[in-house]
Amino acid sequence: MNKVRLGYIPTRRDIFSKEDAIKYKELILEKLKSWNIDIVDIEDINEEGLLFDDNDIDKIVDKMVENKVDALFFPHCNFGTEYLVAMVAKRLNLPTLIWGPRDEEPLSDGARLRDSQCGLFATGKVLRRFSVKFTYLTMCRLKDKQFKEGVFRFLATANIVKEMRDLTILQISTRPAGFWTMMVNEGELLERFNVKIHPIDLSEIKEEMDRIKKEDGDALHKTIVYLKENTVVGINDQAVKDVSALKCSIKNLADRYHCKAAAIQCWNAMQGVLGIFPCAANALLTDERFPVTCETDIHGAITAIMAQAASLENNVTFFADWTVPHPTNDNAELLQHCGPWPISLMKEKPKLGAPFAFHHSHPGSLHGEMKEGQVSILRFDGDNGEYSMLMGEAHTVEGPFNQGTYVWIEVNNLKKLEDKLVKGPYVHHCVGIYENILPQIYDACHYIDGLIPDLYDRDEESLAAIIRGE
Repeated sequence: MNKVRLGYIPTRRDIFSKEDAIKYKELILEKLKSWNIDIVDIEDINEEGLLFDDNDIDKIVDKMVENKVDALFFPHCNFGTEYLVAMVAKRLNLPTLIWGPRDEEPLSDGARLRDSQCGLFATGKVLRRFSVKFTYLTMCRLKDKQFKEGVFRFLATANIVKEMRDLTILQISTRPAGFWTMMVNEGELLERFNVKIHPIDLSEIKEEMDRIKKEDGDALHKTIVYLKENTVVGINDQAVKDVSALKCSIKNLADRYHCKAAAIQCWNAMQGVLGIFPCAANALLTDERFPVTCETDIHGAITAIMAQAASLENNVTFFADWTVPHPTNDNAELLQHCGPWPISLMKEKPKLGAPFAFHHSHPGSLHGEMKEGQVSILRFDGDNGEYSMLMGEAHTVEGPFNQGTYVWIEVNNLKKLEDKLVKGPYVHHCVGIYENILPQIYDACHYIDGLIPDLYDRDEESLAAIIRGE
């Protein structure tokens, strides 16, 4: 939770109860702090710690900038001052949540203390006038489950936007020559989404691997021990050392170039240069919240970062191929790849061996079936200048044994999904995660200009209802 810093800017309006506004400001703040949310408040801006005075705008904005907040929360502790909310939100240009505690019944004399709901109607209108994108959580009580779920879902949305605003992908070598599906427009990714790509070649990887093996340091030793303890090792000690050195070298280079994910050309130039496959190294890194995608899939790496951010990094991702339909279940499909899935997601200890799909015996691949459960499946992709996020749900089902890392999953309508994958702009790769992250991914798409949400198994209204708190 320390990854998302929330600017807490409660607001009131003069004609309603100041005392009630202060009371709710403190109750809300106490609740947020009890959830260990990283908060920057405005308690030192004025004696009330509330937004209601035009003269406080510069001070509030400066404080939020200085403290590098990632998102803004404007609870309407009474009606609120809508134009001040809009002015602050416009200048900070961050994901913005508006909400108010449910109004109580009028007093016996007919007076009303807050009118928070009416103020939210006004704020929504003015935010639209200012072209400020915002998330709205409908009114509820502080003790309601809806409030906690809504706040954390918004923090996940903000985390996705934060990661996308400062994202560099480590590209390790070129795409495989025959994989035209892996073409990306690097300039367009930078211009449209501020996604940067740092390319390196295999010689730089080899040089770093040689240095690591020569030094034989603590990181290399720990990786070797981890592989031997958590996999059924079917390769020799030198190959285990090479796989471990590759894992450490990718991590070092990613840190050096400030990258949050990598896309690697896993075959076939790598085998000539390094003598191994990178699958197990990819698995180890992805388990450490540094996703690595196969076949130099840049769009896949972007997808993995968004999915991981949507989970607030509680769950890890896996990178898969849509491969073949289930032999008896018309809505089930095999998700599989040569062996790069996190060990933490396996049913049992995976075998560390060589990929089954190639006629040579270069080592470095994991083999095993993934655990049971519900998963979200996603794919960021684009062509011809248009980008969208394919997203939907699935659950694991029983199916025939397979090689590599694999799992059989069932969706509501495989024919509809198959049609979307063929007609595009998607390819045969996807990212999965054991969590329902679709509402926050959907919400984040509205903050990321030019990214269209594309649901394969439900309508948009169902996700919008969850975000509202229904």
